[in-house]
Amino acid sequence: MSYMAFSLRLDEKTEAAIRRLARETGRSRSAVVRDAMSQYIGMTREVDFARTALDRLRPFVGVTTTGRNPSRATHEKFKAALVRKHRARGAR
Repeated sequence: MSYMAFSLRLDEKTEAAIRRLARETGRSRSAVVRDAMSQYIGMTREVDFARTALDRLRPFVGVTTTGRNPSRATHEKFKAALVRKHRARGAR
């Protein structure tokens, strides 16, 4: 199998962990990273990244009814407040 060169920037902690794992397992750092990437790609194939957030949340999104119309109730409360305010101004 042929390999292609690939440059990757790592933080010191991650690089040290790769170096330590390579030393403990007798493999090269490149082999450790290749194996890790293969495992990661295998895991993420199960996840459908092409779907939108809504598609992934759709099972949890829905419509519910409370048995009343909150929009209507809000309208009536607002209308009553305006009537009270109008009557208070007229009483002056």
